[in-house]
Amino acid sequence: MGYIRSFLPWIAVAALTGTVDLRWAVLTGLVLAAGLVVVQLRSGRGWDALVIECSAVVFFTAYAVAAFAAPDSAALAHYGPPLSSLWLAATAWGSLALGRPFTLGIARTQVPGHLWHSPLFLRINRHITIVWASAFTLSGIGGVLLRHYAPDAGTARTLLTVATFVLPVMFTVRYPDIARARLAAVREGASR
Repeated sequence: MGYIRSFLPWIAVAALTGTVDLRWAVLTGLVLAAGLVVVQLRSGRGWDALVIECSAVVFFTAYAVAAFAAPDSAALAHYGPPLSSLWLAATAWGSLALGRPFTLGIARTQVPGHLWHSPLFLRINRHITIVWASAFTLSGIGGVLLRHYAPDAGTARTLLTVATFVLPVMFTVRYPDIARARLAAVREGASR
C-alpha cells in the first residue's frame, strides 16, 4: 500500500482534471504531495522512501505556477496528464541511473533491515523500478500520441492510464515472491 499512497496526489489530479478548474486540481495535487512528505517525515520515514512524493511536489509546483500564469491554456489541460507520466518516468529512470531505484526506500519500510543490502532485495527493486519506469514512459508517450492524433479518445486514454498503473502494481505485489521462489529453486538445484 506504500506505493499507492505515494501516488495519491497524481491520482487525485487525474480524477479532478476535467471536473474542476485545472488550477484547483493541480493545487490539490501539490497540497496532497507536500502533506504526504510532511506526515511521512514526522512518522519517521526517510527521504529515500519519499522519492515519488518529493517528485510530485516539484512537478505540481511547476504545473501550478504554469496553470495560474496561463489559466486559459488549452495545452496545459490537454497535455498535462501525459506530461505528468513522463515526469514520473524521468524520476524513475533517474533513480535507476543514480543506482538508487525509487522503490528501495519504500521496500525498506516493509522488510527487516538485515535484507536491505542483499543482492536479491536490490535486484527485485531494480526490476520493480524498471517496470514502473517503463509503464510511466508508455503512459506518457501513449498519452501524448492519443491527445495529438485522437483528442476525443477519452476511453483509450483512460484504459491506457489504468493499465499502466494496475499492471505495475500487480507486478510489484507478485514479483518479490516469484524472485524468492526462483532463487530457492536455483539453490535447491545446486545442492543436489
